[in-house]
Amino acid sequence: MGTLAGFVTTALADVIEGTWAAATRFGAIGPRSRRAQRFACFGWGSAISFPINTLYGEEYIEIGGGVLLGPGITLSAGVMPGHVPDEVPLVTIGDGTLIGRGSGIVGHRRIAIGAHVFTGHNVYITDANHGYEDLERPIGAQFAPPRPVSIGDGSWLGHGTIVLPGARIGKHVVIGAGSVVTGEIPDYSVAVGNPARVIKRFIDGAWKPATD
Repeated sequence: MGTLAGFVTTALADVIEGTWAAATRFGAIGPRSRRAQRFACFGWGSAISFPINTLYGEEYIEIGGGVLLGPGITLSAGVMPGHVPDEVPLVTIGDGTLIGRGSGIVGHRRIAIGAHVFTGHNVYITDANHGYEDLERPIGAQFAPPRPVSIGDGSWLGHGTIVLPGARIGKHVVIGAGSVVTGEIPDYSVAVGNPARVIKRFIDGAWKPATD
């Protein structure tokens, strides 16, 4: 009996693993997918991995070539499905960029992510926030004016980084894991903390500690 139970367990495990592998392969969005045709641009060699958490506003999103968005991604352009934004394209992701699993890119006005940007898992990037001034309305029903966000070419955002409205991250920048970026981080620098502060910069041909 024990042998039979073990056989059944193994067989079921094989079926589940095989089904999940097939879903992962065929559920991903690639350049030839029908879903990809909804995007303003979906570059060759790019993929949005399965499963997808949330995806809407594709017609306002441009994805370059060789881009990989990990499983569990949230990618949205506009306040809600059907919303027509003021600026088009609203979200752009440059060639060769990799966004880690469980991450979110939520754009209401303008998010520009450069080429060859890499992120860890669970990174959140948004140009939108809630307001709180009206005491008669729930905070979740109030919106603050969105502020554009940009991330320069070749930068790296560590696990759990949060990029908030108005943030401007330069090129070849390292953002330490768990940091919260609220302002401007210059090119060729390392920033950590909440709010993220520059601790190193590439100056005169060498990486040096930042000075206040």
